[in-house]
Amino acid sequence: MMKFENKLSGRASLVSTGLVAAFLVASVDTSSAGPFNWFKGKNQNQQNQNQQMESQPGQGSGGGRGFFPFFGGGGGTSRAAPSDESHVSELPRGDPEVAMITNPALGSPTLAKANIAATKVAIEKYRAIVVQGGWPAVPAKVMKPGSRGQEIVTLHRRLEISGDLVGASIPNEYDAAVVQAVKRFQARHGLPHTGIIDSKATIAALNVPANMRLAQLEANLKRLQSLSRSAANRYVLVNIPAAQVEAVDSGQVVSRHAAVVGKIARPTPEISSKIKEINFNPYWHVPRSIIIKDLVPKGREFARRGQDMLAAYHMQVFDTAGQPVDPRQINWFGEEVYKYNFRQLPWEENSLGFVKINFPNKDAVYLHDTPLKSLFGRAVRFESSGCVRVHNVEQIVAWILRDTPGWNINRIHGMKQNGEQIDVKLTKPVPVYLAYISAWGTPDGQVNFRPDIYGHDGASTTASAY
Repeated sequence: MMKFENKLSGRASLVSTGLVAAFLVASVDTSSAGPFNWFKGKNQNQQNQNQQMESQPGQGSGGGRGFFPFFGGGGGTSRAAPSDESHVSELPRGDPEVAMITNPALGSPTLAKANIAATKVAIEKYRAIVVQGGWPAVPAKVMKPGSRGQEIVTLHRRLEISGDLVGASIPNEYDAAVVQAVKRFQARHGLPHTGIIDSKATIAALNVPANMRLAQLEANLKRLQSLSRSAANRYVLVNIPAAQVEAVDSGQVVSRHAAVVGKIARPTPEISSKIKEINFNPYWHVPRSIIIKDLVPKGREFARRGQDMLAAYHMQVFDTAGQPVDPRQINWFGEEVYKYNFRQLPWEENSLGFVKINFPNKDAVYLHDTPLKSLFGRAVRFESSGCVRVHNVEQIVAWILRDTPGWNINRIHGMKQNGEQIDVKLTKPVPVYLAYISAWGTPDGQVNFRPDIYGHDGASTTASAY
């Protein structure tokens, strides 16, 4: 593992998104990543591997494994993976932190009506903490069982004030009580609850001032009051700051999924709608913004090399009248190219994966599968261009189609294998809420926070640090 001082230094290099969804192999600037990244040595090794892959851009016009594109639909990340390399899109196996992220506990629904009263209680608790001066800043150092020193004393005080550290504990020792306190704190903030402080995300979360947390709670109370009272009996919730999806039925969370949502520059909108259709093995119709910002620049790169980007990415192009355009006739350096419409054919690396969850909305966003699974293993997942990618999407699709005759999990798995294009109209539409809930209390006294990634809480940029 890298030393923590190295993890905190410099500007974090991440995989960019956009068509970055489909076409780019690049690094995200920290203006969009911020201090959210999980800094682990293995991630740096993968970044180095990916940088080496960049020197092997298309290996033949067919794309495939030679130029391995990972589209994200509403936003994603492109990779180039030689055919003899391991599949870089897969989640790492045997990693306990990834398992914590991708297998979240069900718990109670975020929009549970009981959370309104619990959030009011949390507001009073945090008002008292603010009046008493808040909590101290925790030094950015690795802290783990056996650690001693003044930084541990500070950590003790920080965790005591927020109510995470309870019971007897030696003030300058990282003992069993501190391990449990750190686990409790990490779980409340949506971080892998390892009980060890060795990530920038945990430090950032510890050091958001109490008055900022109070501002988050006050802003989110209004959202909870509105959504909780209008939520249907059976619904899907996308909690944007949590980058998480819940399937809720009769007040119970049936399944909870890690998700990838919009980055700061291309945020996921707040929406209330109804899921009316499931599209298996769909075309990806490239949004105009991605055509302009990502697709055309990438097409020009290919053209300079005398290569056909459309063939490499299994894409078709149409003019304004809807007529097919011969790729050989496209002038990538002219203005006319911006008027064309592009779509990606169904195949194993389609931007949308094998299934799209459709609901009416003015922003043309949706939930979908993705070929790029590795992002689901990150602690913070603001990586798309607005649409929402869902981990274990088959499970929630089966639940959505529960009342639609002829559909079950086995048939859904079959659709993934056979590549057949089918659009399924739901017998009973399912309400869906894309909501911005970054702070809430629960009846058991737990107060939960997620980063105010889009700055909607009026808590200054500090709260977006985590």
